[in-house]
Amino acid sequence: MLIEKLLKVALLGSSWVMYLLLALSVVSIATMVERWVFFRRRSDDIDELGEKLIQLLELGDSSAARALLEKSRSIEAAVLRSGLRYWGSSAESIEDAVSGEMLRERRELERGMTFMGTLGNNAPFIGLFGTVIGVIIAFHQLGSSQASASMSAVMGGIAEALIATGVGLFVALPAVVAYNIVQKAIADVEDNVTAITKDITALMRAGARGPSSVRPPAAETESETSNEPELRDLATSSGAS
Repeated sequence: MLIEKLLKVALLGSSWVMYLLLALSVVSIATMVERWVFFRRRSDDIDELGEKLIQLLELGDSSAARALLEKSRSIEAAVLRSGLRYWGSSAESIEDAVSGEMLRERRELERGMTFMGTLGNNAPFIGLFGTVIGVIIAFHQLGSSQASASMSAVMGGIAEALIATGVGLFVALPAVVAYNIVQKAIADVEDNVTAITKDITALMRAGARGPSSVRPPAAETESETSNEPELRDLATSSGAS
């Protein structure tokens, strides 16, 4: 009884599967274009940005560093701005702020990726489902016909049913490629943010007490050289006594 009802449903046809795949392909292409525009608009030379940022912080000019990040349209700059608010407090504060902001930005970076991943995994099965329905219809026609008189029509129906599988693969492959590309772009953003954050926190730890104590290497060398005569005098007076 149940099989007969399912057969009646299958005999309604598989055209709806093709229309479903067509609609999914349109949404998939729209998502790809939107993600491409998003990353394109927020791209920048991150290596140069990181170098300039560290140079400004070495000089203790945190205001100029913040202005530099404000001018950049990159995702990395938006994340690092939240951490730079804690410049001068502690390295751990900067790391926590950057990590929290990165988690918030990641939701925006991954927008549409759940759909793309699901489509890439399941579009072939949707096409296969359409093929199965088409084959059921073809064999049902074969069983209810006068044998060889309709054999060519049945074979044509099976060939048409197989198209659904091909369409499913055609929809799935671009979705999988786009998904992997976006995931690689997100990983690159996270790596860039981590690298620059480590440079900032290393600079803070070297300064020990924030921007006022962080000096360029040349200044440190000059200070050490100027203190050498005083150290010699102190050593001489100690020996004489």
